[in-house]
Amino acid sequence: MGDALDIMQVAGVGAAALVTEMVRSTWDSVRGAMARILRRDGEQGAGQVLDLIDAARQQLVDIPDSERGTVQERLHRDLSIQLAAFLQRHPDAAQELQELADTVQGADEGADARTSVHHNTNSQVVIAGGGINASGGFHYRAPEGGR
Repeated sequence: MGDALDIMQVAGVGAAALVTEMVRSTWDSVRGAMARILRRDGEQGAGQVLDLIDAARQQLVDIPDSERGTVQERLHRDLSIQLAAFLQRHPDAAQELQELADTVQGADEGADARTSVHHNTNSQVVIAGGGINASGGFHYRAPEGGR
């Protein structure tokens, strides 16, 4: 993965994964994985890039939903540039960044929303859309492509 095209491709995929995860509850684990990747630049270099990523995330979290798409596009572009520069210095990190992006994408595509409720009395559960299986407990599975 040494040529410029591969580096830009991996940087773009990595940036997309970061931007996608910024507004999710899984952000802390993705940020931790990014911190491990970025440590190739030393603690100070990694800290500077993480500060930029954290500022980008805060901006995305604070923005109204109606403006989020535009901000996500800009952040994707900016992070792609940052990650491409990083991968130019550390081409050995490309595989690890690709694996992180694949993990994030796999979580999006392969994991259906599921809810299981067991030993729950005097509660009300409301589910809209998807299949319900009440045998041996209460299980909900979101419809395919419904995420």
